[in-house]
Amino acid sequence: MMRGPHPLSWPPLRRGIVKRLCVLAILAIAAATPLRGQTFVLGDSDLADSSLPRTVTRLAHAVETTFRTRNLDSALDVRFRIALVTGRYAEAARALFELRQRRSARPGTPVERRAMDVQYAIYAAAKATEAPPTQFGQVFASAFRKMMLALDDRQAAIVLRAIAVPPRYQKADLDDAVAAIRGKRSSTLSEALRVVRAFQSFQSYSEFAPFVAPLIAEDDERRYIIERNVPVRMSDGATVCVMIVRPRRAPARLPALLEYTIYADTAGTFRESRRTASNQYVAVTGFTRGKLCSPQNVVPYVYDGKDAAEAIDWIAKQPWSDGRVGMYSGSYEGFTQWAAVKHMPKALRAIMAGATNGPGIDTPMEGNIFWNFIYSWPFYTTDNKTLDDQTYGQRARWERLNQTWYVSGSAYRDLDKIDGVPNPIFDEWLRHPTYDAYWQALIPYAEDFSRVNIPVLETAGYYYGGPGAVFYYFTQHYKYNPRAEHYLVIGPYDHLQAQRGVVNALGDTATQLAGLTIDPVARMSIISDLRYAWFDYVFKGKAKPALLADKVNFEVVGSNVWRHAPSVSGMSNAQLRYYLSSRKSSVGYALISSRSATDSGTTLVVNMADRSDSTRAPIGGGVVDTVIDTSNALVFVSDPLSRPTEVAGVFSGHLEFVVNKRDFDLRIGFFEETAKNEYVQLPPFQARASLLMDQSRRQLSMPNEPQHLDFSSVRLIGQRLHKGSRLVMVLGIVKNNGQQINYGTGKDVSDETIADAGEPLRIHWLPGSFVLLPIRH
Repeated sequence: MMRGPHPLSWPPLRRGIVKRLCVLAILAIAAATPLRGQTFVLGDSDLADSSLPRTVTRLAHAVETTFRTRNLDSALDVRFRIALVTGRYAEAARALFELRQRRSARPGTPVERRAMDVQYAIYAAAKATEAPPTQFGQVFASAFRKMMLALDDRQAAIVLRAIAVPPRYQKADLDDAVAAIRGKRSSTLSEALRVVRAFQSFQSYSEFAPFVAPLIAEDDERRYIIERNVPVRMSDGATVCVMIVRPRRAPARLPALLEYTIYADTAGTFRESRRTASNQYVAVTGFTRGKLCSPQNVVPYVYDGKDAAEAIDWIAKQPWSDGRVGMYSGSYEGFTQWAAVKHMPKALRAIMAGATNGPGIDTPMEGNIFWNFIYSWPFYTTDNKTLDDQTYGQRARWERLNQTWYVSGSAYRDLDKIDGVPNPIFDEWLRHPTYDAYWQALIPYAEDFSRVNIPVLETAGYYYGGPGAVFYYFTQHYKYNPRAEHYLVIGPYDHLQAQRGVVNALGDTATQLAGLTIDPVARMSIISDLRYAWFDYVFKGKAKPALLADKVNFEVVGSNVWRHAPSVSGMSNAQLRYYLSSRKSSVGYALISSRSATDSGTTLVVNMADRSDSTRAPIGGGVVDTVIDTSNALVFVSDPLSRPTEVAGVFSGHLEFVVNKRDFDLRIGFFEETAKNEYVQLPPFQARASLLMDQSRRQLSMPNEPQHLDFSSVRLIGQRLHKGSRLVMVLGIVKNNGQQINYGTGKDVSDETIADAGEPLRIHWLPGSFVLLPIRH
């Protein structure tokens, strides 16, 4: 759904988004005079903004005398950056020329690698002219035009995306690098490289940024025919606004690729359109009704399917269209694809969606539990004709709202009263706490999937909102249409990476995600490696992307391999069964492989009225971390694994219990506890107990009576567990200031208050309870 952070990804994404835009994650952080063992020292006064240029120049010279590598590409990369920092511009230009030549000469080099660092080559060429500072804009423009003329449209699109990145992102990276070394007695060579690189990037962008906008517009005009704010009339009289970008050097009629979005960020969407047009498609961006030139009110979700389908009909009739349309992008734009598919317009021939949003499935609730962070999203998307970044960015306001609501114990429905600003869209969502007809009308439901007969490609990640509702769309499609052509690619990505991959706007490749080292085979650009290859396969008769070797294509974390399976169940060929036992372990209770006849079970007690945790700092949260959050939960730990074990698929289980309330919200987390005492998370699961069997119909518990629930996660995983590791299961209750709180009365949860808490929630897990982990031998 979101351009902003997905619920399960919020803290890591907020901390990491700037770094992913601007950082080469393989380098660390840094400082100045060489010591023995390739270390560097400097004082904090050297790191002040006023001293930093002189400090980094000294540091660059020190690095130059210390850095050694057999990798010529790495050597050239370091050489050009040091040369730029130290003012040897002709040398920087030569190093960049050689580096780019080497990259381009390799067969199969991705387009991002061929286009990488062109902005610095332009800058170095301009600086090497030694023109007076007053003439820098002119010589930069000349160097820009000369170099861009030599690039084809595909490379140019990537260069223009990179060169338009605002310098504030590089400044944020530089600030991070400096902050990380402040106060250290010495820093490593890799840390020194990080500082030099960050300073070089910020310095270059700061100098050329004032001149790039008109040059980019000039280059775009030369390559593309651009139509903005084109009104398209809908059958009910409403208008949606579209933008069209067509390649000038192309056949008169081309297939069109449509991105249909509520995010009316014209600069951002134009970058996507340019990329699409550079691959010889007509790029059409449709903005939901109410955005830009549309006079209607903005209403998320409700009209998007019908409007997108009618926009597709309109596209097919245009003189530049060959009558075929595909759709792409992710999150909310993934939803709009499936919303259009519900109507199956004749011209729609394929879709490609990433980390797809499913209204009523994972947004604004997941497992029928509402997320607080989505409360601010309607303001962001509906306050004006574009986007209300100012309101959405009021982080202190939203944190204060969450805390005030939590401490007060007010009804969830009163969030807008606490905030003091009406939020009618969120209130409307709260009126539909089950997966009822309201949600079912928005995307394909049940038999609707049987009519979906176009090729579908979905991409997803294991972590932090990477999955989206992909599992729902994938499994429902094959359930109702076994002959469907629907592919899934899933790997170690978060919500944003699941849509774009791990290569950022500057061409840098992320190697880390919240403590996890991303396996090399998973370090891909989904856009370059899959998006246009997929549509070329559908529309141009080219070979299907090699990664799509079967229906489910998943990277095994820790094994550095992609595996391929015909279905989700086909990802594994065996199961590990673990029973919950009352036998004590080192940190809780034991997970055991066979049920004990004498086991008495375990009891979880949670006081839902307790707010003593309201100021508790967050615990853990990384993909790889040294601690995990066990609040309001029981912990179960297995014996050490006797051999390496590959978990592949979704975990499931059977819970037998006695509870003293009519309902509760369940959360389950699985972790690998390694021999190094690190925790590696497997994707979590949460659900409202009363809706676990049927999301559309609530079935309340009978207090103090034995009962059971069967569950299956909705988040895929492919992960190699190490020999000697233990499995840790955290079985608990949802109770925090970022999600709806179920007090267990059986009333609408949005109406419950702390006054409904009554006696503490008491769940006795009976010894017949077990979990199943799918494994592959």
